[in-house]
Amino acid sequence: MSLNTCTISGNLGKAAELRYTNSQLAVVSFSVAVNERRKQADGSYQDEVNWLDCTMFGKRAEALQPYLAKGTKLSLNGHLHKSTYERDGKQYSRVEIIVDEVELMNARREAQAPEAMPPQAVEAASVYDSDIPF
Repeated sequence: MSLNTCTISGNLGKAAELRYTNSQLAVVSFSVAVNERRKQADGSYQDEVNWLDCTMFGKRAEALQPYLAKGTKLSLNGHLHKSTYERDGKQYSRVEIIVDEVELMNARREAQAPEAMPPQAVEAASVYDSDIPF
C-alpha cells in the first residue's frame, strides 16, 4: 500500500490566480510559504522559507479564490503531484500540491458570528411587606 497525503500551514506569498481549462474547469494556483527552523552551529535557530506550489480545481476553488489574498494564513490538505515537461529541448519536472481542503486561519471570526444582543438593564423587583402572602 502506498500513501500520498500532505498537510501544511503557512502564508500566501501573493494573491491566488484563477484560470479556466478549455473545458471551463476552474483552476486556482498559489504558493504557500512554510518556515523550517534549523539549528545553527552556534546553537541559535534560523528560519528558512520553503515556497510550496499549490493547485486546486473546481467550483470550491473558484469560490475560495477571492479569499486567498497575499499574506493569508491557511492550512491545507492534499497530495503531491509530479509533472514533467520539455522546454527548449530540456526536460524539467515540478512537484506541486493538489489541494483537497483549505482552512483559512486568519478569517475574521467576528464577521462570521451573529451579532449579540446588547445587554439590557434588568429592573430590580420592588418587594414590599404587603406583597408577601404570609
